[in-house]
Amino acid sequence: MTELLFILGLFFLIAGAEMLVRGASGLAVAAGVAPLIIGLTVVAFGTSSPELAVSAMSAMSGHADIALGNVVGSNIFNVLFVLGLSALVVPLVVSRQLVRLDVPLMITISVLLLLIGLDGKISRLDSLFLSAGLVGYMAFLFYQNKRNNRETAANHKETTLQNPTSKPRSCAAYVFSIAGGLILLVVGSRWLIDGAVVFATRLGVSELVIGLTIVAAGTSLPEAATSVVAGIRGERDIAIGNIVGSNIFNILFVLGLSGLFSPDGINVAPAALNFNIPVMIAVAVACLPVFFTGYTIARWEGFLFLGYYAAYTAYLFLFASAHSALPAFSRVMLMYVIPLTVLTFLVMVVRAICNGNRNNCPEPE
Repeated sequence: MTELLFILGLFFLIAGAEMLVRGASGLAVAAGVAPLIIGLTVVAFGTSSPELAVSAMSAMSGHADIALGNVVGSNIFNVLFVLGLSALVVPLVVSRQLVRLDVPLMITISVLLLLIGLDGKISRLDSLFLSAGLVGYMAFLFYQNKRNNRETAANHKETTLQNPTSKPRSCAAYVFSIAGGLILLVVGSRWLIDGAVVFATRLGVSELVIGLTIVAAGTSLPEAATSVVAGIRGERDIAIGNIVGSNIFNILFVLGLSGLFSPDGINVAPAALNFNIPVMIAVAVACLPVFFTGYTIARWEGFLFLGYYAAYTAYLFLFASAHSALPAFSRVMLMYVIPLTVLTFLVMVVRAICNGNRNNCPEPE
């Protein structure tokens, strides 16, 4: 029975992602909203619904610390695994708005989460502040879209007046597709998580490792399925916007709402402050040089992200089991792998800046 639910969950994820991408891209065209805005809002909110369900339920049941681990783990998974896998399947073109606004915002709120958690707790006041930040972010996105697409909005209004019956029906169909896709994504991810937990338990893996890896990764499976399918279908703004938007939603909305539900706020464990949240910040910062250089995410960069997620997961397993290979593994990562990666990114950024300056210079007469 577990194996059947696992397979059905995978099928529901793929089908739900296809419906969500079709509906979201169609709604963007019908409503005159840019696909990137749809990806950053509607799709990101929908694919973050498993994180919201898990975190809110844990907060209301008195286990609010699970909410923090779920959000932090999901944000790391979204960038390293989901973005890496999407770029490995189809190289992705990055919108300039992401580099100038949304990725810096993702980095800022990740650092903000670390700062408000330094006292060991995210209070209800902190949670209210995070939730208010999401409202302001969404209002700014739609204001910016309206300002940048006034001509498109005017054409859309004229079309609606000329053909008042067809447009509502098409919009309703897109909304139905989005809703149906979200339902399939949530159900599919739930079945897939349940099956994965059973498999992990059979293998004798500890509950700590299951929580840090399978639960966080499982609640991010909708993002993975949606971004990969969106990339294959050519909706690359939705593919990348979904990931960045989901990370912003996870901190501002999922963690904010969970903190409001929790009677005593959300406890921030020392391990989260000393390791997991800094890793989440480092992963967010790593997006900037990758996105900035040519405004594309190449396949090798996607492979690099996947490799780092494999290393992060391996570290969690080694640490949880107190394996003898942990010191050697940590030494190799800190002394060789991470410095070489940072050096590579610095060279890429310097080359991109030099090429940009060269292109902007007037040609000699």
